[in-house]
Amino acid sequence: MNLVARRAALATGLAAAGTLAVALATRKPALRRGAPAGGATGDEAPLKSIAAALVTVDPPQPPPKIRFTASDGSSRTLADFAGKGVVLNLWATWCAPCDAEMPSLDALAGALAADGILVVSLASDRGGAAVVEQYYKSHRITHLGVWTDPDGAAMHALGARGIPTTLILDRQGRERARLEGGIDWAGNAAAAIIRKLAG
Repeated sequence: MNLVARRAALATGLAAAGTLAVALATRKPALRRGAPAGGATGDEAPLKSIAAALVTVDPPQPPPKIRFTASDGSSRTLADFAGKGVVLNLWATWCAPCDAEMPSLDALAGALAADGILVVSLASDRGGAAVVEQYYKSHRITHLGVWTDPDGAAMHALGARGIPTTLILDRQGRERARLEGGIDWAGNAAAAIIRKLAG
C-alpha cells in the first residue's frame, strides 16, 4: 500500500473512531435490564416509571434513626424535617443509574418545594460535599441540597440493597414506599404519587 493510500485509510479509521467516541460519550447512562439496584450487568434499558418501581410499605413504618452531613458540615437527622414529606434518595456521583435519574429528580424537587415536600439526595461519595457540589455544578442541578453519607452508615441502616434507592416518607416521618433503581421522576404523574404518599 502506498503512502497516500495508507494516510487515507488512517484518516478514515480515525474519523470512525472519533464518531464512536462521541456517540459513547454523549449516550445517556441507563439502567441495565435485569440488574439489581446499583446496576451490574446486562443490556441497557431506560429508566423505570415510578408506578413500575414503587413498593408500598403497609402499614407505614418509621425508618431507623440515621445521621448524615449537611453541606456546612453539621450533623443532621430525619427529625430535622419533621412535618414535611421527604423523598430520600440514596445515590453517588459515580453511579450510572443515579446519574441518569438526577436531572428528573432535580426537576421533581423544584415541583414539590411549594408543597412542603423535600427531596433529600443523600450522596455516599467519600469525597464529601465538595465532590457533590462539583457534580451539581457540572450537571446544572439547582433544586437539590448537598447531603452526604460518606461512610455509608445511613444506607446500611436503611437496608438499601444498592443505589439508587429512594424512600418516600410522609409528614409523620413514616416510610410509605420504597423504590430501587433509577426512576424517571419527570412529569405530573410522579409528583402526584409523591404528594399522595406524603399526605
